Amino acid sequence: MEPIIKKEKNTVSKISVGEHKYIEAVGRRKTSVARVRATIAAKNSFVINDEKTIDDYFKNEAQRIIVSQALNVAKLPGHLAITVKVTGGGINSQAEAVRHGIARILILMDPELRKDLKKVGYLKRDPRAKERRKFGLKKARKAPQWSKR
Repeated sequence: MEPIIKKEKNTVSKISVGEHKYIEAVGRRKTSVARVRATIAAKNSFVINDEKTIDDYFKNEAQRIIVSQALNVAKLPGHLAITVKVTGGGINSQAEAVRHGIARILILMDPELRKDLKKVGYLKRDPRAKERRKFGLKKARKAPQWSKR
């Protein structure tokens, strides 16, 4: 279903997708999966895994910047209440998965943002993950020391 967005003088007044009151998207990175939901609210709020704020969950300032990068590119004037359920992977991978999910939501809200978000690379799912270990090797590609005799 296509989201219905009513804009009045650079503000997003209503978002509705069918009968739902929110927009949902999934962001991924390595083995991390982030389910992101956004609604229009009176003030900005960010809740992760039903209880923690962005400052409590992402202790590092660099990770908080990663999460908010897509919102900074969009320069969305409306206020968003974002709730996230994130699982798997490490904390940095989870931050990038949340950014991917937020970027997908922003596209659903305003398709004109696609060009800007795509240019900075927030719409691409970064598929890099750890390679599996092969038998006879110490790691994925590291072989034991070779001796001639």
